Amino acid sequence: MNTLHKTLERLHARGLDRHLARINRGIEKESLRVDENGILAQTPHPRALGAALTHPSITTDYSEALLEFITPTHTVIEALLQELFTIHHFTYQNLAGEKLWVNSMPCIVRGEEHIPIAKYGDSNIGRMKTVYRRGLRLRYGSLMQTIAGIHFNFSLPEEFWHALNRGDGDGGNNDGDHDNNENETAVRDLKSVYYFALIRNFHRHSWLVCYLFGASPAVCKTFLQGREHLLDDLDAHSFYAPFATSLRLSHLGYNSDAQAGIDINYNSVDDFAASLRRAIQTPHAAYQKFGVKVDGAYRQLNPNLLQIENEFYSVIRPKRVAESGESPTHALQQRGVQYVEVRSIDLNPFAPVGIDADCIRFLDLLLLYCLFSDSPDIGREEWECAAENRRRVVMNGRRDALELCDYARRSQTKTRARTFTERARELLGDLMPLAELLDQVTESSDYRAALRAQIAKVEDASLTPSAMILRQMSEMNASFFEFAMDTAERHQAYFKQANMTPADAKKMRAEAKRSHQRQTQIESNDRLSFDDFLNDYFQRQNTV
Repeated sequence: MNTLHKTLERLHARGLDRHLARINRGIEKESLRVDENGILAQTPHPRALGAALTHPSITTDYSEALLEFITPTHTVIEALLQELFTIHHFTYQNLAGEKLWVNSMPCIVRGEEHIPIAKYGDSNIGRMKTVYRRGLRLRYGSLMQTIAGIHFNFSLPEEFWHALNRGDGDGGNNDGDHDNNENETAVRDLKSVYYFALIRNFHRHSWLVCYLFGASPAVCKTFLQGREHLLDDLDAHSFYAPFATSLRLSHLGYNSDAQAGIDINYNSVDDFAASLRRAIQTPHAAYQKFGVKVDGAYRQLNPNLLQIENEFYSVIRPKRVAESGESPTHALQQRGVQYVEVRSIDLNPFAPVGIDADCIRFLDLLLLYCLFSDSPDIGREEWECAAENRRRVVMNGRRDALELCDYARRSQTKTRARTFTERARELLGDLMPLAELLDQVTESSDYRAALRAQIAKVEDASLTPSAMILRQMSEMNASFFEFAMDTAERHQAYFKQANMTPADAKKMRAEAKRSHQRQTQIESNDRLSFDDFLNDYFQRQNTV
């Protein structure tokens, strides 16, 4: 903590702390469409919502039924949540009797064959997205792909990085093209170093996020029909783990035996890109058996450990917006890390848009803590320790006296286990100076209030979302399906009764129309065959 204190003191002395009032945030939120009976929708992506390929705010993920809402970047939390509300509101006006499932874990899914893969039109890029999803179905099955979550995008403003690079608090620019080019390169590298430090520390502390915001302690029995699992019967229609926080992040969710052997290196942008590229280029025997192009139809993009970068499942990712046809790893190496994407947030069924302001403020605190604290390189042993802690918390986070493994960096060995409560109290206590600083620069008391709410969850596990879900199910004498369906119906009524301003409605309709026009233009501009398009893409991807 002394190191963090010193860092915060230096930031304050140089006037850099004022930039923390303008954190850049964005949200990507997934939700399944279900019919009036709560069964996974079999209908195509509603045309009134726009083209999934090109709409900036409303698209699909794995399935035609799995909507993904994407907000622009905001520096004001209330504006970010309002944007997410507007997207939900417009969507509900165009769902024709369907509703959005409010939980991360799906419910009534009538087999793999009833999970429609997303379609993106006839363009090469659209076909590539669909073929990629066919590969996911072969490799992992479709059920896993129906699990929904929230991705939280985070970055500090450019002014902060330029001032930090210069060693002062001035937000101006140096004169001269040569100096500017050198500064841009230095700032690019500085950001990447800091953001990868953040990512390493987040892996070390991500178990706490699973506890505080895990909201998937139970699941419909239909989801696990014919699958082996270690869950208990909760009722005739639901399985659960008594102390679980996030089954979404457990072995039942986004996990893969093949990916467990992929050694992704987070110690630098070049190490990360090289290790990810190696996984994309390494054939995997089980995937080779599927074939790639069989009888003229593509089954997957390639037979390798990963088809593309997005296939790698991780609780956090370094991100850079790629140019058209550019791979994410190439973009990272050429222009550095632009922001980080936290991927370990369950949908909160008690918040109509799936996330609330307290969660966002806590993520601000934790990510700044990870950014400004010491962050040594992570070796395999420490990596396994961090993964083991996540596994323990997602399955048993609310168990009394749960122990976590600790890692002694000097000896590079695991040390004695400490209880979850010890570790959580210590980490949350370390965040208080940051909460005080952010309240100071934002002229509020919101960050301290958000932090106190998380401290209360550690002292009383019944306040966690996972415990609240199980308690409400018990009070309602309801199965997981009945709880989720009742909540979804209340959210549906909430959005349908809300008023959208004429300006917002007009804007959303116009964007949907433009997205269809852009898709048509992309399709008409294709000149390569699909085979040549893929060959060209992977050739460029394999170059640094």
